[in-house]
Amino acid sequence: MQQLASSSLSLSWDEALLRIALAGVLGGSIGLERELREREAGLRTHLLVAVGAALFTIAGAYGFDSANVDPTRVAAQIVTGIGFLGAGAIIRQGFSVRGLTTAATLWVVGAVGLAAGAGYYSGAVITTAVVLIALWPLRVAAYNMLRRFRPDAGRLLVELPAGTPPGGVIDEVVRTGVRISSITVGQDGDRRRLELDVALPQSLTAPHLVARVADVPDVADVRWD
Repeated sequence: MQQLASSSLSLSWDEALLRIALAGVLGGSIGLERELREREAGLRTHLLVAVGAALFTIAGAYGFDSANVDPTRVAAQIVTGIGFLGAGAIIRQGFSVRGLTTAATLWVVGAVGLAAGAGYYSGAVITTAVVLIALWPLRVAAYNMLRRFRPDAGRLLVELPAGTPPGGVIDEVVRTGVRISSITVGQDGDRRRLELDVALPQSLTAPHLVARVADVPDVADVRWD
């Protein structure tokens, strides 16, 4: 049977395909969830990280003729490299920080790829399942539970025609009883973009806030993020 390397430790092409393909499927499934939520790193990024980590692991264990090569050194460098990649997914906007969860999923996907590359299939599959549960069902459960004890917080994105003062939108938001933590005003072509980081009172939901702001004169678009 054809082998990947001529060292005493070798891996068949079938086994290598299984490990790399499994890493891609598991990493891609996590990335798909991020893609559906329109996060900074999505399907392709997570898939590539998992496949790359798997290949690094395989190459470290089977790709060198020298018996003195320590494959654990390659694994350690994978963790360091993914740390830099995850830092790039973190974005600071005003007083808020976004992308921490995406950075964490990139880090976990690297571990999943490493486990798949090492042949630890059960660990890779179980970890992927736990991550997916944490990203969707657990998130919904935590949101419903915590909303009883603290106000719902999020970002209100409003677009106005260029040159339109944002005072009318801000006044309407304040009248609803919403607490504003930060305000960012920018220009995007012929539109003025207003970003409000807000905390909703218990008596108000995000859809109701969006509907109230949408009725303000000159508002071209309003979204809740």
